[in-house]
Order: sequence, then C-alpha cells, then structure tokens
Amino acid sequence: MDHNTTTTSYTPGRPRKRRPKPRPSGPVLLAPAGGHLEIIPLGGMGEIGKNMFAFRFQDEILVIDGGLAFPDEHMLGVDLLIPRIDYLIQNADKIKGWVLTHGHEDHIGALPYLFSQLPKVPVYGARLTLGLVKGKLEEFGFKVGDFNFREVSPDDRIQIGRYFTVDLFRMTHSIPDNSGMVIHTPVGKVVHTGDFKLDPTPVDGKPSHLAKLAQAGAEGVLLLIADSTNAERPGFTPSEAEVAKGLDAIIGKAKGRVFVTTFASHIHRIQSVIKAAEHYGRKVAVEGRSMVKFARIALDLGYLSVRDRLYSLEELDSLDDSQILVITTGSQGQPEAVLSRLASGTHQKMAIKPGDTVILSSSPIPGNEEAVNTVINRLYALGAQVFFPPTYRVHASGHGSQEELKIILNLVQPKFFLPWHGEVRQQTNFKWLAEAMGQPPEKILIAENGDVVKLTPDTFEISGKVPSGALYVDGLGVGDITDEILADRNHMAAEGVVVITALVNHREPHVEVVSKGFVKAGERLLGEVRKIAFDAIYQGVREKKPLEVIRDDIYYPAKKFLRKATGRDPVIIPMVIES
Repeated sequence: MDHNTTTTSYTPGRPRKRRPKPRPSGPVLLAPAGGHLEIIPLGGMGEIGKNMFAFRFQDEILVIDGGLAFPDEHMLGVDLLIPRIDYLIQNADKIKGWVLTHGHEDHIGALPYLFSQLPKVPVYGARLTLGLVKGKLEEFGFKVGDFNFREVSPDDRIQIGRYFTVDLFRMTHSIPDNSGMVIHTPVGKVVHTGDFKLDPTPVDGKPSHLAKLAQAGAEGVLLLIADSTNAERPGFTPSEAEVAKGLDAIIGKAKGRVFVTTFASHIHRIQSVIKAAEHYGRKVAVEGRSMVKFARIALDLGYLSVRDRLYSLEELDSLDDSQILVITTGSQGQPEAVLSRLASGTHQKMAIKPGDTVILSSSPIPGNEEAVNTVINRLYALGAQVFFPPTYRVHASGHGSQEELKIILNLVQPKFFLPWHGEVRQQTNFKWLAEAMGQPPEKILIAENGDVVKLTPDTFEISGKVPSGALYVDGLGVGDITDEILADRNHMAAEGVVVITALVNHREPHVEVVSKGFVKAGERLLGEVRKIAFDAIYQGVREKKPLEVIRDDIYYPAKKFLRKATGRDPVIIPMVIES
C-alpha cells in the first residue's frame, strides 16, 4: 500500500471513518521582508528538450535537471544542443544542490558537459537515473567517484541549503524512477510535475503517487509547473499495458524473425518485448550501442529481467527464424543506427529478408518523419511486414493528455500556473485548458528560456532576462559552432562553393577555379571567372594595390557574373597569394 495515502474502510451499518486533516508536509519558512523566489528556465520552455531550471532565493540556487536536444535538419554537422549556463557559471558559488527528475536524455544528457563547468555540489537522483548518469560520465572519461551523487527514492524528502525542501513523488512515465516534486520555499509551495502521464496500469505495477499532490493542494500551492507536451491531445493517453498487449499479439502471430526498435531508455517497453518473446519461445538479442548500454545498466540495477539471458547476433545464427527476436536502435530513422543499416542492406551481421516482421515501437520526433518513412519504405521493399504507429497500437506517449492535465489541475488547485515542457503552441493550449477549469489559476504565464520569473505570495511576473539559448556540440567542440557558421553551412549546401586561387607575381600570374556543389560548370563558365581574376590581378599589379583589394576586385565581379549567368549565389572563396 502507498504509505503516503490515507485510506478509509466502509462496512454497511457502520459509520464511516473520518479522513484525518492533512498535515503540513514541509517546514514553515517565512520569507524575509521583500524576499522573492526567482524561477529561471534555462531550457525546456517553448521547446521539447534541454530541460533545466534554476530556482533562486537570496544567495542560494537549486538546479533541476540538465538535458540536451537534438538538432533539426538545418543544423548541418551539429550532433547535440545543450543549454547555455552563463547564469549558473556567474553564480556558481550560490548553487547548493542539483535534483534530477528522471533518466531521459532531454533531462540528463547535457550533464557531462555541464558538470565540468560547475562546482561538485550534491546531485540527487533515483537509482536508475544515477546509474544512467554515471554511465554517461564514464563514457566521457570522468571518474564517477569525483562527484557527490546521492541516491534517493522517487518519494523521498531532500533538504537543499537553508531555503529549499523537496518532497519527491513518483509519476508514471516511459522510464522507471520518474519523479515530480513539491518544492517548499520561503514564499510558498511550488509543484513541479516533471514529465508524466497518469497510467492506471503501468507494466511495473507502480502507479503515480498522487497523494502528495492532493495533500499539497489541500494545504495550498502557490505555483504549478506542469508538462505541456500533449496539451493539444484530447482524452487520456493509452496505458503502457495496452501497448504490451499489442506487441504480444504481433509477436505471437509472426512466423519469421522479429525486429523491434524503440527508444533505448524505454525500459518498460523493452521489458514488454522481452516478456512477449519469452512467452512465444524466442531468444532475444539487443543490437546498437545505446541499446546495449541501457539494457546492461537496467539489468545490473534490477530494472530489467530476462528469464534466460540476452544473446548476441552471432549466437542466433543457428536458430530457426521463429525463435529469433532482435531489439535494435534506429526508432528515429538515424542513418547510422541499426535499423537504418538493416533497411539499406549495409549491416555487417544481418540482413532483412521476406517473412521478417519489423515493429517500430515509437513515434517520430518532429523533424524525423521523413527519415522514418524512408526506413519503412525500404523495409517494405525488402519484403518485411512492418508495424508502426498510429496504424497499429505499438506505441503510447509517455505524456499525459488533456483529461490527465485536468486531473493535475484539480488536485493541485494552484494560485499561479507556468506551463512547461512544450513548444509555444502546447504551452498556450495548456493555458487555455487551465482557464476553462472551474477554479482556474489567478494568473498564467507563457515563459521563454532565460526569463526570470519572480514569485511572491502575491506576485507572479517576468522581471528580467538572463543569457539563454543553445550551445552546439559538433564532434569534440562545444560552443565552437555559431549561428553564423550554420548559416554559412546552409548557404554552401544550398548554393555550392566556388574557390578561386590566384598566384600573383609581376611576370606571369596563375589562376585556378574549382567548384563544388555548384552547377555543372563548363569550361566557358570557369574560363570567364578566370578571366575576371586575371583582369583584377593585372590591374592590381599595375596600380600596386594591396592583396586584400585585389581579392575584393576578384570577389565582387565574379559573384555578379555567376549570379547573372546561372541564377545561383554560391559561396565564393578567393585566395590571393603573392609569390
């Protein structure tokens, strides 16, 4: 039984037991005169990803999460996006603690980049969450023992400095050990839902602990910060148990090999697939770096159970096709992931063949639709039978839909409301949903990353701005790529590049013109560009112009000529060298 829930029994003919009045669940802290709480989203506002908050009261800061986001198709060469933390670096001495809600990449993925810039304060997280963080740090070459990790359960209380007491409460999501929190501050209670859906039948048998939400609501909540991801979606989000039934049915009917792809961190989903495979006598292999890593950590920590063991692809070679199931990476159509390589016939160990069943147990992240569709079409062309959402019930979101959001609003009944974890459209739809409730919040703000949200018992407003946005991770470089560099990359990708190399001397200048990604330039076109360069050099030498002036005399006429001759505007790089 949930130890946070007060229950009553009823027998006909006997009076009901009265529910005891809720007792305050946190310390009573009085704000000094003029004291106010500052809530600063450094990521996660107006976007899906980079989730990170700084809570500041006077000279103390509590940090929540530190996630990454993935680049869109216009961010050529960029691997990841992480939050800018100029504000935290400038106030590093004020940071008293860090609390992690759960182990998804959009909440912990940036930590290896952020930890190295900030003091090693206590970092609180549940067992699986910290296990995943430690695995990431080890990949980056950090010594885990150098950090101050403190394991907590999803229902523990944490004291951060003098001003913050955090009561965690479990919320169902698409990963175990996911928590929301009631943050007790000198100005009042702040409820932060974390990511959530209200799954009545979670596959691990651990439903959301809503008693703390209800108790906080009964005592009075000053501010609610809540997940807006599915604020446009009516009804309830389907239970993970329904997805498990759908997967079981497809795997049970499959005659040949079965391949399943999903997010590597979706431990509940992977467990459902393994359970179905074992039920129908299939051996399970996992393939793909992140899938193997997550499965190993989940197995080691007891969050994933396998009746037999997990196999390698080589060990499956001797088995009949009806005995094989492979869980792979590639749910988002990533070119180098296992499923994409299987679909394109470039995987070194295995190939898709007629009679195979492939299940895509995830929905495309916005921006990945085309890549996923390409993979699906290639799988069909190879003769596979492909199952994907929404055509088949093989996936359910980990975020609550409108009816679940209404339940949270009714339980918490906040004075103020801050929609979070969504693009502006989702935040705004959540705002409208809250305004239509019977007891709407007094004030709702749609904030942006970097906004300083000032909170007192009577005030809820945006009072300032701190530096915010994203740092681009490109290979080993962090922050080396700027928006200007991305603009150059997109320009070159769209229009191509023309390189003009000019060797300047007084006797016989030399010019070479090379084009890449431009129109199929004939000798006449390149010859005209060479002539422009020669004319500029001869005139420059005659008039004793500096090399930079000669370079400009080549650049502008060549740019004008190519635009007129082709209608294109390539990047032109003139290099003028004196010999």
